[in-house]
Amino acid sequence: MTRGAPERPGLVATDLDGTLLRSDGTVSRRTVAALAAVEEAGVPLVFVTGRPPRWMHEVAQATGHHGVAVCANGALVYDVHTERVVASYPLAVDAALAAVRALREALPGIGFAVEHEGGFGHEPSYHPRWYDGDDVRIAAVEELLDAPATKLLLRIEGFGADAMLHKAREVLGDTVEVTHSNSRDGLVEVSAVGVSKATTLAKLCADRGLSAADVLAFGDMPNDLSLLAWAGTAYAVANAHPDVLAAVDRRTASNDDDGVAKVLEEVFGVGSNESS
Repeated sequence: MTRGAPERPGLVATDLDGTLLRSDGTVSRRTVAALAAVEEAGVPLVFVTGRPPRWMHEVAQATGHHGVAVCANGALVYDVHTERVVASYPLAVDAALAAVRALREALPGIGFAVEHEGGFGHEPSYHPRWYDGDDVRIAAVEELLDAPATKLLLRIEGFGADAMLHKAREVLGDTVEVTHSNSRDGLVEVSAVGVSKATTLAKLCADRGLSAADVLAFGDMPNDLSLLAWAGTAYAVANAHPDVLAAVDRRTASNDDDGVAKVLEEVFGVGSNESS
Protein backbone atom coordinates (compact mmCIF):
# COMPACT_ATOMS: atom_id res chain seq x y z
CA MET A 1 0.00 0.00 0.00
CA THR A 2 1.34 3.40 -0.95
CA ARG A 3 2.35 5.56 2.02
CA GLY A 4 0.73 8.95 2.46
CA ALA A 5 -2.68 10.19 1.44
CA PRO A 6 -3.05 12.12 -1.83
CA GLU A 7 -4.12 15.75 -1.85
CA ARG A 8 -7.84 16.45 -1.73
CA PRO A 9 -9.22 15.75 -5.23
CA GLY A 10 -11.67 17.72 -7.33
CA LEU A 11 -13.76 14.61 -7.99
CA VAL A 12 -13.98 11.05 -6.64
CA ALA A 13 -14.79 8.22 -9.05
CA THR A 14 -15.29 4.65 -7.90
CA ASP A 15 -16.30 1.35 -9.38
CA LEU A 16 -19.05 -0.51 -7.53
CA ASP A 17 -18.93 -4.32 -7.64
CA GLY A 18 -15.72 -5.69 -6.17
CA THR A 19 -14.55 -2.20 -5.22
CA LEU A 20 -17.02 -0.06 -3.25
CA LEU A 21 -19.61 -2.76 -2.60
CA ARG A 22 -18.89 -5.74 -0.41
CA SER A 23 -18.94 -9.20 -1.93
CA ASP A 24 -22.57 -9.66 -0.92
CA GLY A 25 -23.51 -6.48 -2.80
CA THR A 26 -24.10 -4.35 0.29
CA VAL A 27 -22.67 -0.95 1.21
CA SER A 28 -21.25 -0.75 4.72
CA ARG A 29 -22.21 2.05 7.09
CA ARG A 30 -18.57 3.07 7.16
CA THR A 31 -18.57 3.46 3.38
CA VAL A 32 -21.84 5.41 3.39
CA ALA A 33 -20.35 7.81 5.97
CA ALA A 34 -17.18 8.25 3.89
CA LEU A 35 -19.19 9.01 0.76
CA ALA A 36 -21.24 11.55 2.70
CA ALA A 37 -18.01 13.23 3.80
CA VAL A 38 -16.95 13.58 0.17
CA GLU A 39 -20.16 15.35 -0.76
CA GLU A 40 -20.16 17.47 2.40
CA ALA A 41 -16.75 18.72 1.29
CA GLY A 42 -18.34 19.86 -1.98
CA VAL A 43 -16.48 17.25 -4.06
CA PRO A 44 -18.50 15.54 -6.82
CA LEU A 45 -18.93 11.78 -6.47
CA VAL A 46 -19.27 9.57 -9.55
CA PHE A 47 -20.01 5.84 -9.53
CA VAL A 48 -18.32 4.30 -12.59
CA THR A 49 -19.71 0.83 -13.24
CA GLY A 50 -20.45 -1.87 -15.74
CA ARG A 51 -23.95 -2.16 -14.26
CA PRO A 52 -26.99 -1.15 -16.30
CA PRO A 53 -29.24 1.53 -14.79
CA ARG A 54 -31.89 -1.01 -13.75
CA TRP A 55 -29.34 -2.44 -11.28
CA MET A 56 -28.69 0.94 -9.68
CA HIS A 57 -31.83 1.43 -7.59
CA GLU A 58 -30.57 -0.40 -4.50
CA VAL A 59 -27.20 1.36 -4.71
CA ALA A 60 -28.96 4.72 -5.02
CA GLN A 61 -31.03 3.96 -1.94
CA ALA A 62 -28.08 2.69 0.10
CA THR A 63 -25.94 5.73 -0.69
CA GLY A 64 -28.64 8.37 -0.22
CA HIS A 65 -29.42 9.13 -3.88
CA HIS A 66 -26.31 11.27 -4.25
CA GLY A 67 -24.06 11.78 -7.22
CA VAL A 68 -23.96 10.64 -10.82
CA ALA A 69 -23.19 7.21 -12.27
CA VAL A 70 -21.38 6.25 -15.44
CA CYS A 71 -23.14 2.97 -16.29
CA ALA A 72 -22.62 0.14 -18.79
CA ASN A 73 -18.85 0.77 -18.99
CA GLY A 74 -19.36 4.32 -20.22
CA ALA A 75 -22.34 3.89 -22.54
CA LEU A 76 -24.81 5.67 -20.22
CA VAL A 77 -24.77 8.51 -17.72
CA TYR A 78 -27.31 8.09 -14.93
CA ASP A 79 -28.52 10.71 -12.46
CA VAL A 80 -28.57 8.87 -9.13
CA HIS A 81 -30.79 11.52 -7.54
CA THR A 82 -33.61 11.23 -10.10
CA GLU A 83 -32.75 7.67 -11.26
CA ARG A 84 -32.86 8.76 -14.90
CA VAL A 85 -30.48 8.30 -17.84
CA VAL A 86 -29.22 11.71 -18.92
CA ALA A 87 -26.71 10.81 -21.69
CA SER A 88 -26.10 7.84 -23.99
CA TYR A 89 -23.17 6.63 -26.13
CA PRO A 90 -24.49 3.42 -27.72
CA LEU A 91 -23.03 0.73 -29.95
CA ALA A 92 -24.37 1.12 -33.50
CA VAL A 93 -26.36 -1.78 -34.95
CA ASP A 94 -24.00 -2.25 -37.92
CA ALA A 95 -20.93 -2.37 -35.67
CA ALA A 96 -22.59 -4.83 -33.31
CA LEU A 97 -23.69 -7.13 -36.14
CA ALA A 98 -20.20 -7.05 -37.66
CA ALA A 99 -18.77 -8.09 -34.28
CA VAL A 100 -21.31 -10.92 -34.01
CA ARG A 101 -20.38 -12.27 -37.45
CA ALA A 102 -16.64 -12.15 -36.74
CA LEU A 103 -16.98 -13.80 -33.34
CA ARG A 104 -19.29 -16.54 -34.55
CA GLU A 105 -16.83 -17.47 -37.26
CA ALA A 106 -13.90 -17.59 -34.84
CA LEU A 107 -15.63 -19.03 -31.76
CA PRO A 108 -18.14 -21.82 -32.41
CA GLY A 109 -20.63 -22.24 -29.57
CA ILE A 110 -20.68 -18.58 -28.61
CA GLY A 111 -23.89 -17.11 -27.19
CA PHE A 112 -24.88 -13.44 -27.24
CA ALA A 113 -26.96 -11.08 -25.15
CA VAL A 114 -27.82 -7.43 -25.73
CA GLU A 115 -28.22 -4.58 -23.26
CA HIS A 116 -30.45 -1.71 -24.33
CA GLU A 117 -31.13 1.39 -22.28
CA GLY A 118 -34.61 0.05 -21.58
CA GLY A 119 -34.01 -3.66 -21.12
CA PHE A 120 -32.16 -6.91 -21.78
CA GLY A 121 -32.42 -9.82 -24.20
CA HIS A 122 -30.41 -12.93 -24.96
CA GLU A 123 -30.15 -15.86 -27.31
CA PRO A 124 -31.40 -19.29 -26.13
CA SER A 125 -27.76 -20.48 -26.02
CA TYR A 126 -26.76 -17.67 -23.65
CA HIS A 127 -27.43 -18.52 -20.00
CA PRO A 128 -27.78 -15.44 -17.76
CA ARG A 129 -26.37 -15.67 -14.23
CA TRP A 130 -28.75 -13.07 -12.77
CA TYR A 131 -32.53 -12.73 -12.78
CA ASP A 132 -33.61 -9.72 -14.83
CA GLY A 133 -37.37 -9.94 -14.51
CA ASP A 134 -39.99 -11.65 -16.61
CA ASP A 135 -39.88 -9.30 -19.61
CA VAL A 136 -36.47 -10.43 -20.93
CA ARG A 137 -36.50 -10.95 -24.69
CA ILE A 138 -35.22 -14.33 -25.90
CA ALA A 139 -34.37 -14.39 -29.59
CA ALA A 140 -31.51 -14.56 -32.08
CA VAL A 141 -29.06 -11.73 -31.54
CA GLU A 142 -29.86 -10.36 -34.99
CA GLU A 143 -33.44 -9.80 -33.81
CA LEU A 144 -32.31 -8.33 -30.51
CA LEU A 145 -30.13 -5.80 -32.32
CA ASP A 146 -33.10 -3.84 -33.67
CA ALA A 147 -31.72 -0.61 -32.21
CA PRO A 148 -28.34 0.70 -30.98
CA ALA A 149 -27.22 -1.19 -27.87
CA THR A 150 -25.52 -0.08 -24.69
CA LYS A 151 -23.52 -3.31 -24.62
CA LEU A 152 -23.15 -6.56 -26.52
CA LEU A 153 -22.41 -9.47 -24.17
CA LEU A 154 -20.86 -12.79 -25.15
CA ARG A 155 -20.13 -16.05 -23.43
CA ILE A 156 -19.03 -19.61 -24.17
CA GLU A 157 -19.92 -21.93 -21.32
CA GLY A 158 -16.79 -23.29 -19.65
CA PHE A 159 -14.54 -20.62 -21.16
CA GLY A 160 -12.69 -18.41 -18.65
CA ALA A 161 -13.14 -14.63 -18.80
CA ASP A 162 -9.46 -13.80 -19.33
CA ALA A 163 -9.07 -16.31 -22.15
CA MET A 164 -12.36 -15.19 -23.70
CA LEU A 165 -11.28 -11.55 -23.51
CA HIS A 166 -7.95 -12.28 -25.17
CA LYS A 167 -9.61 -14.15 -28.02
CA ALA A 168 -12.34 -11.55 -28.55
CA ARG A 169 -9.78 -8.74 -28.72
CA GLU A 170 -7.73 -10.77 -31.18
CA VAL A 171 -10.79 -11.22 -33.42
CA LEU A 172 -12.29 -7.74 -33.13
CA GLY A 173 -9.18 -5.57 -32.98
CA ASP A 174 -9.92 -1.88 -32.61
CA THR A 175 -13.37 -1.94 -34.23
CA VAL A 176 -15.06 -1.88 -30.80
CA GLU A 177 -14.11 -1.70 -27.11
CA VAL A 178 -13.83 -5.14 -25.45
CA THR A 179 -13.43 -5.86 -21.75
CA HIS A 180 -14.68 -7.93 -18.83
CA SER A 181 -15.71 -7.20 -15.26
CA ASN A 182 -15.85 -10.59 -13.55
CA SER A 183 -13.07 -13.18 -13.53
CA ARG A 184 -15.36 -15.84 -12.09
CA ASP A 185 -17.63 -15.82 -15.12
CA GLY A 186 -16.66 -16.23 -18.78
CA LEU A 187 -18.51 -13.07 -19.78
CA VAL A 188 -17.06 -10.47 -22.15
CA GLU A 189 -18.58 -7.03 -22.77
CA VAL A 190 -18.45 -5.04 -26.02
CA SER A 191 -19.05 -1.29 -26.30
CA ALA A 192 -18.82 1.24 -29.10
CA VAL A 193 -15.31 2.15 -30.19
CA GLY A 194 -14.01 5.03 -28.10
CA VAL A 195 -16.51 4.44 -25.29
CA SER A 196 -15.13 3.43 -21.90
CA LYS A 197 -15.39 4.38 -18.27
CA ALA A 198 -12.55 6.83 -18.82
CA THR A 199 -13.95 8.60 -21.90
CA THR A 200 -17.36 9.23 -20.36
CA LEU A 201 -15.91 10.33 -17.03
CA ALA A 202 -13.62 12.70 -18.95
CA LYS A 203 -16.70 14.32 -20.53
CA LEU A 204 -18.30 14.76 -17.09
CA CYS A 205 -15.11 16.28 -15.74
CA ALA A 206 -14.76 18.66 -18.69
CA ASP A 207 -18.30 19.90 -18.06
CA ARG A 208 -17.20 20.76 -14.51
CA GLY A 209 -13.93 22.39 -15.53
CA LEU A 210 -11.90 19.48 -14.14
CA SER A 211 -9.05 17.50 -15.65
CA ALA A 212 -7.68 14.01 -15.09
CA ALA A 213 -5.26 15.43 -12.52
CA ASP A 214 -8.22 16.38 -10.32
CA VAL A 215 -9.62 12.84 -10.13
CA LEU A 216 -9.21 10.23 -7.39
CA ALA A 217 -10.35 6.83 -8.72
CA PHE A 218 -10.81 3.28 -7.41
CA GLY A 219 -11.26 -0.02 -9.26
CA ASP A 220 -10.65 -3.74 -9.37
CA MET A 221 -11.22 -5.28 -12.83
CA PRO A 222 -10.07 -4.99 -16.46
CA ASN A 223 -13.03 -2.74 -17.29
CA ASP A 224 -11.56 -0.27 -14.75
CA LEU A 225 -8.14 -0.08 -16.37
CA SER A 226 -8.99 2.85 -18.65
CA LEU A 227 -10.41 4.77 -15.68
CA LEU A 228 -7.42 4.06 -13.46
CA ALA A 229 -4.92 4.94 -16.19
CA TRP A 230 -6.69 8.25 -16.90
CA ALA A 231 -7.23 9.46 -13.33
CA GLY A 232 -4.57 11.58 -11.71
CA THR A 233 -4.63 9.41 -8.58
CA ALA A 234 -5.71 5.78 -8.81
CA TYR A 235 -6.09 3.01 -6.25
CA ALA A 236 -6.56 -0.72 -6.74
CA VAL A 237 -8.36 -2.60 -3.98
CA ALA A 238 -6.44 -5.58 -2.56
CA ASN A 239 -8.80 -8.09 -4.20
CA ALA A 240 -8.28 -6.61 -7.69
CA HIS A 241 -7.58 -8.59 -10.86
CA PRO A 242 -3.84 -9.27 -11.40
CA ASP A 243 -3.78 -6.96 -14.45
CA VAL A 244 -5.09 -4.11 -12.32
CA LEU A 245 -2.64 -4.78 -9.50
CA ALA A 246 0.18 -4.76 -12.05
CA ALA A 247 -0.97 -1.47 -13.59
CA VAL A 248 -1.74 0.59 -10.48
CA ASP A 249 0.88 1.64 -7.93
CA ARG A 250 -1.42 2.66 -5.09
CA ARG A 251 -3.21 0.00 -3.03
CA THR A 252 -5.93 -0.02 -0.43
CA ALA A 253 -7.70 -2.76 1.50
CA SER A 254 -10.19 -5.11 -0.14
CA ASN A 255 -13.81 -4.29 -0.85
CA ASP A 256 -14.88 -6.44 2.12
CA ASP A 257 -12.50 -4.45 4.35
CA ASP A 258 -13.83 -1.03 3.26
CA GLY A 259 -10.73 -0.15 1.26
CA VAL A 260 -12.33 2.81 -0.53
CA ALA A 261 -13.68 4.23 2.74
CA LYS A 262 -10.24 3.98 4.35
CA VAL A 263 -8.66 6.16 1.68
CA LEU A 264 -11.53 8.67 1.69
CA GLU A 265 -11.33 9.00 5.48
CA GLU A 266 -7.65 9.80 5.22
CA VAL A 267 -8.04 12.21 2.32
CA PHE A 268 -11.03 14.09 3.75
CA GLY A 269 -9.93 13.99 7.37
CA VAL A 270 -12.92 12.14 8.82
CA GLY A 271 -13.02 9.46 11.50
CA SER A 272 -13.86 5.86 10.70
CA ASN A 273 -16.86 3.88 11.77
CA GLU A 274 -15.66 0.29 11.85
CA SER A 275 -19.15 -1.21 12.19
CA SER A 276 -20.83 -2.42 9.02
